[in-house]
This record gives sequence, structure tokens and C-alpha cells, in this order.
Amino acid sequence: MHKNKKILKNILQIIIVLFGISFFTFSLTYLSPGDPAEIMLTECGHIPTPELLAQTRAELGLDKPFVKQYGTWVYSALQGDMGKSYSLKTSVAEKIKQAFFPTLNLSLLALSFTLLISLPLGMLAAVKKDKWQDYLIRSFTFIGISVPSFWLGLIFLSIFGVTLKWVSVSGGKTDFKSMILPALTIALAMSSKYTRQVRHIFLEELEKTYVTGARMRGIREGIILWKHVLPNAMLPLITLLGLSLGSLLGGTAVVEIIYNWPGMGSMAVKAISYRDYPLIQAYVLLIALIYLIITMLVDFSYKYLDSRVKGVV
Repeated sequence: MHKNKKILKNILQIIIVLFGISFFTFSLTYLSPGDPAEIMLTECGHIPTPELLAQTRAELGLDKPFVKQYGTWVYSALQGDMGKSYSLKTSVAEKIKQAFFPTLNLSLLALSFTLLISLPLGMLAAVKKDKWQDYLIRSFTFIGISVPSFWLGLIFLSIFGVTLKWVSVSGGKTDFKSMILPALTIALAMSSKYTRQVRHIFLEELEKTYVTGARMRGIREGIILWKHVLPNAMLPLITLLGLSLGSLLGGTAVVEIIYNWPGMGSMAVKAISYRDYPLIQAYVLLIALIYLIITMLVDFSYKYLDSRVKGVV
């Protein structure tokens, strides 16, 4: 019963936050400079005469008062209709769907690369604290954090696309081969931060009394590290992974633009440049929903794993 109340409370909070975000976003787009009708007509090659502008604004509903515009949009959104894109002339929901899955696949692969790189390096740096391995790993992570993603992406394209011709420079594809370079570009920057965080988490765990007790009982260091320390260290890592996934699903715009990846980030940048308000509003609402759901799932999984870990320790 308590869990059901907690779930209902979280769902109610999500609904309230989404309504607040939708109102705030709609207000900003309404007050922002630029006429979307004029931009749309110009992009389509039409001369925006006063008569044509008035007709287009009426068709888009831009001639109505703010409250009526917002009410109409909310009513349609609750029915699954996010409107029609000004610049693409297609359904916003369909465009969001097309851009979401490439970004989801890219995000999951980037997170997998990040874990494969940062988890062993962070553990090694913690175990070899203040030794040459620790200093070497920390030096590489410092360089990784300092290198901008766009520069790294351009270097990768120059090497693997122009020189070796292993990948297409033009991009636009969403197959696994085309996904490796952008995922690595994201992962190398993220793994530098994660390695430092993993090192810090493991150092805290290694100083706790249960580790000292296990060592005094003669348990091998490898068993202590993998069977006892790692499960406890996973708790804060799950929170980091959840927040990172939400951030990546929001769209890594710079990387997606460099590799011409048809995902959420590049879609959002184009929508902003074209003043495509329905697409911007749907994008912001979706990202907010993703963040809220991931936060709720992380909260529940954290409590579940916490009880399991207590049993292990």
C-alpha cells in the first residue's frame, strides 16, 4: 500500500511539473522575437506579403490570444496530437519518433563504452592510489575532460573518414558502423569524468570497516573488490548513469551535427533556427518527461539495490 501511494505521488508530481514546463515553454515561444509564419513562408520560397502572412497566421492559429493558443495546444497534446511542424510540414509526433530512436541507440552505445572504459580504470586508480598507475590514469582523464567534443569529433572524421575511408564523412546513416564514432566521441569525454568519480567512490568504500574486516579474515583482495566493494559502489553509479542517460537522450547536439546524425539534438537545433515552435515545445516536454521518469526509476531501483547490498555486506 505504501509503495502504491509513493508511485501515485510521483505520477502526480510528474503531471504537475509537465504542466508547469509546458506553460513556461509555450510562454517563451510566444514572447520570443520573430514571426514563425514569415519564416515558414520565406523557407518555402514565398514572398511574405501582408495578405499571405495574415492567412498563414490564421491557418496556424497564431492570430488567437495566448490563453486560447495554449489551451488548444494542451487539449491536442493530451490526445497525442503535438501539432504540425512549421518547417517540415509533417506531424511533430512523427518527427519526434523518427529522431528519438537514433538518439536512444547512440546514447545506450555511448554509455556502454563509457562503462567499459571508466569502470576498470577507476577501480585500478583507486586500488593503486598515489602510484604511477593512478597518476597516469588521472593525467589521461584530465586531458579527456579538457578536449572539446567537437574537436575530437572532427579529428575522428579526419582520420577514419578522410584518411582511412572507413566511414562516410557525409553521415546521415543510423546503422551500427556509423554509430561507433559518434558514440566513442561522447564516451571518451564522459569516461574521463566517470573514471574520476569511480575512483572517488571506490576509495571511500575501500576505507570502510567491512573492507578492513574482510582483509583481517584473510579474504583475497580480488574477492573483496568484486564481491563486496563493487556492489556497494554501484549505488551512486546508478544515479550517475540515470542522469547521464537523460542528458544524452536530450540530444548531444554538437556531436550529432558534426556526424550528421539524425537525432534529437540536431533536430532541436534546426527547430530553434527555424522558429519551429510546435517542434520545440514537443521536444522540451519529451525531455522533461524522460528526466522525470528516469529519476523516479533510479529512486526505486536505488532503494531496492540498497536492501540487496545490505544483505551482501
